[in-house]
Amino acid sequence: MGEGTSKPTDFIREFIKEDLASGRFDRVCTRYPPEPNALIHIGHAKAVWISYGVALDFGGRFNLRFDDTNPTKEEQEYVDAIIDDVKWLGADFGDRIFFASDYFEQMYQWAEELVKKGKAYVCDLTADQVSSYRGTLSAPGRDSPFRDRTVEENLDLFRRMRRGEFPDGARTLRARIDMTHPNLNMRDPAMYRIMHVPHHRQGDQWCLYPMYDWAHGLEDSIEGITHSLCSLEFEDHRPLYNWYIDAINEGRTADGSGPWGKLIHHPRQIEFARLNLNYTVMSKRKFIELVGNGVVQGFDDPRLPTIAGLRRKGYTAAAIREFCQRIGIDKTDSVIDVALLEFCVREELNRTAHRAMAVLRPLKLVVDNYPENQVEEFDAENNPEDPAAGTRKIQFSRELYIERDDYMEQPPKGYFRLSPGSEVRLKHAYLVKCGEAKKDASGNVVELHCSYDPASRGGNAPDGRKVKGTLHWVSAKHAVDAEVRLYEQLFLEQKPTTESPVNPNSLTVLQDCKVESSLQQAKPGDTFQFLRHAYFCADSRDHKDGRLVFNRTVTLRDSWAKEQKK
Repeated sequence: MGEGTSKPTDFIREFIKEDLASGRFDRVCTRYPPEPNALIHIGHAKAVWISYGVALDFGGRFNLRFDDTNPTKEEQEYVDAIIDDVKWLGADFGDRIFFASDYFEQMYQWAEELVKKGKAYVCDLTADQVSSYRGTLSAPGRDSPFRDRTVEENLDLFRRMRRGEFPDGARTLRARIDMTHPNLNMRDPAMYRIMHVPHHRQGDQWCLYPMYDWAHGLEDSIEGITHSLCSLEFEDHRPLYNWYIDAINEGRTADGSGPWGKLIHHPRQIEFARLNLNYTVMSKRKFIELVGNGVVQGFDDPRLPTIAGLRRKGYTAAAIREFCQRIGIDKTDSVIDVALLEFCVREELNRTAHRAMAVLRPLKLVVDNYPENQVEEFDAENNPEDPAAGTRKIQFSRELYIERDDYMEQPPKGYFRLSPGSEVRLKHAYLVKCGEAKKDASGNVVELHCSYDPASRGGNAPDGRKVKGTLHWVSAKHAVDAEVRLYEQLFLEQKPTTESPVNPNSLTVLQDCKVESSLQQAKPGDTFQFLRHAYFCADSRDHKDGRLVFNRTVTLRDSWAKEQKK
């Protein structure tokens, strides 16, 4: 799919057009570079769709590349989950899955090259000492006492570091740049550290691991990435990435005739504002804390903004893509209203989700004048927005369930549901008039008795009388038991921090719900609109073996759209 003039544009795409026009690059290749130390979240979905969308628009290539440089935090489980989530989001990387760990040998050879050029040295300072020598934004750093080791000594020590002759943390390889540089990232940053820890892919092959900042730009170079698209927190790291590649290229030539060989590829890094949502935290540390303290039930808990959690909640990839397109790409940090994300989900599910009737807090309703053993079937549309979705059969019998709050003994003005003597429409079925309400010893209504109008089949009065209220219901004889989980925002504060208290009502579990029989066929991940309630999704983990479990995805109420009309 080539570049189209009618496509929406942004500063990233304008930069790319300039690069192609100037001949800086003759193609486009982007990547999404997750660290496999946690699940990805909605903020990462934005990053995926920026990089993949750019590649798509310019007919380029898109890589999925894992920055697996820290074996103490990375697991194959996260690699597998991220691959699955990125595929689910719709980004097509084909067989282009890469790992930083596959480039360890090349990175090491380049590091030796910088040692030989006098641009890197082995340092014996501890981590605390390095920090104290580094200085501050207002005070320059101090040179390490090991900064002036000879090339020969540095090369010998570095090779011995690789062979495993020193304990963890005993030495690091640092770039020799400038300890007075105004950018703290440029003050002789560490390139390698010693860790006698097996790697999830490389096993025990290495005990010397590259630092993220050393590896990141080199991975892009090796893969031929033209445009390295990153969030704004990497803007201050860009000079360091450029320095590393320029240092390697020093003495190299385009044709390889120089003393160090051919020039290596130099990507262009462009930064964009990361995604921030109100009522939401995007912190891996906070996710780990919430899971560890039992506040949420795993990293795929539907209250978390992880892609796994959103999928389990019933969010669709199409809705997330639409959300990413709507918020656009900016250079300035801002907070997006989570209601916009919910609006996109609601719009998508309105078009695609099948309708169903579910009674979440059941109250028995007996139609006294309906034949006791009779059962009728009615045709109900699966989705009024999609005629191709067809219809389903729903059963009607003498005993039904309705919502408990669809009856009031002393209703307020404007209440159009059941009350003594009132008449309502049962969706797809008949008109019924409320009669007696039976109560328990405490005065709670436990059963309603009504009469129906046999001539009102389909819910229309034959004499044209107006009935304002329409209720959903399920046949007691055919109803299926289900568990329904009502999710709300995890935080009550608009701008929560990692210390903010969680919403105590973020999850309400209803165990005794009654749903129509067609939902017995629901598969994990299937989405529905429960009439008059909300959109729901069959839980991907617990909906199985005859047990029906539905998660509330998003309410029917659209606060974001209403706000836009003010």
